[in-house]
Amino acid sequence: MRTTPTPGYSITLRLEITNQLGMFGKIATAIGEAGGDIVAADIVRAGKGAIVRDFTVNARDDLHEKTIVDTVKRIDGVRIIHVSDRTFLLHLGGKIEIHNKVPVKNRNDLSRVYTPGVARVCSAIHSDPGKAYRFTIKRNSVAIVTDGSAVLGLGDIGPAAALPVMEGKSMLFKEFANIDAFPLCLSTKDTDEIIRTVKYISPAFGGINLEDISAPRCFEIEERLKQDLAIPVFHDDQHGTAVVTLAALFNALRLVGKQLEGIRMVISGAGAAGTACCRIFREVGIADIIVCDTKGVIHRDRTEHMNAAKKWIAENTNPRMVKGSLSDAMDGADVFIGVSVPDILLPGDLKHMASDPVVFALANPEPEIAPEDAHPHVKILATGRSDYPNQINNMLCFPGLFRGLLDSRAGTVNEEIKLAAARAIASMVDEKGLSADYIIPSIFDRKVVSTVASAVSEAAYRTGAARQGK
Repeated sequence: MRTTPTPGYSITLRLEITNQLGMFGKIATAIGEAGGDIVAADIVRAGKGAIVRDFTVNARDDLHEKTIVDTVKRIDGVRIIHVSDRTFLLHLGGKIEIHNKVPVKNRNDLSRVYTPGVARVCSAIHSDPGKAYRFTIKRNSVAIVTDGSAVLGLGDIGPAAALPVMEGKSMLFKEFANIDAFPLCLSTKDTDEIIRTVKYISPAFGGINLEDISAPRCFEIEERLKQDLAIPVFHDDQHGTAVVTLAALFNALRLVGKQLEGIRMVISGAGAAGTACCRIFREVGIADIIVCDTKGVIHRDRTEHMNAAKKWIAENTNPRMVKGSLSDAMDGADVFIGVSVPDILLPGDLKHMASDPVVFALANPEPEIAPEDAHPHVKILATGRSDYPNQINNMLCFPGLFRGLLDSRAGTVNEEIKLAAARAIASMVDEKGLSADYIIPSIFDRKVVSTVASAVSEAAYRTGAARQGK
């Protein structure tokens, strides 16, 4: 797998350098030959005999960082004072905190925000529970719930190790949709305990975002919570991925001139994301879908390595009863959707696809095929990475989706709401801007959230899911 350096692996080397001509060039050349990308070189202090500089360098991964450091160590006239990992520095002490919306400066303030005045508000909510949406954080709060069993790219690392991811997601909710999201990392993998816990904490929240819970447990957890709670429950790994992938597919097919109903699609991955993608693609009329897992093609005759989700896939996909490996499934395919593992797709597989093939290799951080290997053989390529064009990222969905759900006080997330979100995301790329390298809007396009939120609210009202009057 060949990948380019990324800010996710960024180090700053503080170097004491012999103050003589040519030293900067030696250092820059050595870092470049080691494959590092210098993004900054700042002078800390200068003296007659030596100069201290900070070199900030992007690398490919942890091992590459070490290689760069070792390379610089070998340069005569250079002493490494220290090396800082910029990602770890950003996480020091956590990434989120609580701020009060109103000041508490005197006894008058205290008597209104707390005792005795707060009792009046409590009594009002006791008499009319719906007033919790007006007088508490419930109207703008989301719980991000995980057990840390399926963290993207890391797997089952547990609740404590998953917390930095949930903090990061809380930041995105606040930054892009002004939603107060709280990370709740649960120290249990028991399905019933997770369901009970979420039900117990639900009164404080206007929505539940399930995150990084492994399949097939995640399916049951979401379905039971949707039945039991009067607030929307959304498993982002399933439906966020499906919504954004569908949005990108809408625009990719516009570009290559193919219709949803007529394409052949292969999905690699039968977990949470793969299953949700399969369901939403069938919802929009794609009939010829083949889903593969680590054991190959899923079909109606297969009996080994199956679970409830895979049985549904077997009964509802693969109408041509294709059998065999992923490579067998790729023959004649118009679209490949990868939500699985790195390095499982070969350039030879792409050569056997239909004309103008569309490939979404979304495994993160390393895709199913290196973009450099895929580009010569495909019409459109998308990944989950930010350092390549066409980044398919759930962030395009969940802030706007929850903004719309909270604004309309929706009680559930139905299929129409998800389809509305996908169409809204796709609409952000107009005909003039649409190209092979631009089928999905930037995650930093601030208009995406408001557009998605509006579409979600309208769908919630239209389908009867909303409880808040317009």
